[in-house]
Amino acid sequence: MQGFRRELDLLKDQGLYRQLRLMESEQGSRVTMNGRQLLLLCSNNYLGLATHPALKEAAINAIERYGTGSGAARLVSGNMELHESLEKRIARFKGTEAALLFNSGYAANTGIIPALVGRGDTVYSDRLNHASILDGALLSRARLVRYPHNDPAALRRLMGKSGNNGRKLIVTDGVFSMDGDIARLEELVSIKREFGALLMVDDAHGTGVLGEGGRGSAELYGVAADVDIQMGTLGKALGSFGAYAAARQELIDYLVNTSRSFIFSTSLPPAVVAASLAAIDLVDGDEGAVLRTRLQRNCTLFRERLVAAGFELSGSSTQIVPIMVGDAALTMEYTRLLLNEGYFVQGIRPPTVPAGTCRLRCTIMATHAEEDLAGAAVALTRVGRQLGVIK
Repeated sequence: MQGFRRELDLLKDQGLYRQLRLMESEQGSRVTMNGRQLLLLCSNNYLGLATHPALKEAAINAIERYGTGSGAARLVSGNMELHESLEKRIARFKGTEAALLFNSGYAANTGIIPALVGRGDTVYSDRLNHASILDGALLSRARLVRYPHNDPAALRRLMGKSGNNGRKLIVTDGVFSMDGDIARLEELVSIKREFGALLMVDDAHGTGVLGEGGRGSAELYGVAADVDIQMGTLGKALGSFGAYAAARQELIDYLVNTSRSFIFSTSLPPAVVAASLAAIDLVDGDEGAVLRTRLQRNCTLFRERLVAAGFELSGSSTQIVPIMVGDAALTMEYTRLLLNEGYFVQGIRPPTVPAGTCRLRCTIMATHAEEDLAGAAVALTRVGRQLGVIK
């Protein structure tokens, strides 16, 4: 049988070979890896909820009452009262008529997009959207038009040239996961109206973090009522697992009947659903507001220190702070040297980002101590100068 050693060796030569790193502790601001304690600077656990006592208690109680698994897809026998309770809570939180759970963000995007559009339709996708959006568009067999990153004017020109045939779907990340900038949703809403399109926002990295109530990028810009599908995840700032679509009832009913990743997947287990319910209640209350304030303070402190040191942060205005390096091998050497100093910051390479734009993707948590972030900035600067990333 033909093997894959040649291809693996080529990945190593290009600096693109990947290996799993084993965590030996919970996902706090500090983690244990290979018996060493490290400051974690590459987790999406932005509010620190993955270790919160309220989520743990909710999960344990759900196991005691409902067991460990749901047993089936929801259209068979796997539709439990917890699932419907969480969907109603998500809809109330996002200000929509209804919501639908999916088993991951990837399952959501590859299930929602092909359900909404197909042959004869067009998907307009930001060039830096998450891979799951791209894969969903390709699975749909609709025509895919990728517009320049965060450039509504270019999108308007492209839509003007496309004609009026078929359904039009504009899809964008709310917060771009590798750059930390935010989509210009007010302008996208205007374009949606102008061309009679649907607008879908993947707010995986905005939910729980952005907006006065943590409801995400659409709340931040005051356009939630104009976004047709608000997709988001439960496994980042909300500290649990899974994903959802929040929309009007008619659209959710349509997804229940047409979205393959929903129809053909065993539903989320009770513990995960219960933890997610606890997380939304927490984010929607006083403690959530305190955590968001703390997170923004940490982000400001960290970015200011890096900018002062001479780093280029790619326009980040959120908890995702990229340090641009360029070369893949150099990026991974940066990660290795930081690990030696007690900081875990993962290097990001193609195909996650375009060739020549490799980077360290720093992510800030509300539970980081200010002195730890200050120390991390010093280490990033020292190693960056050693490698010639900055002068």
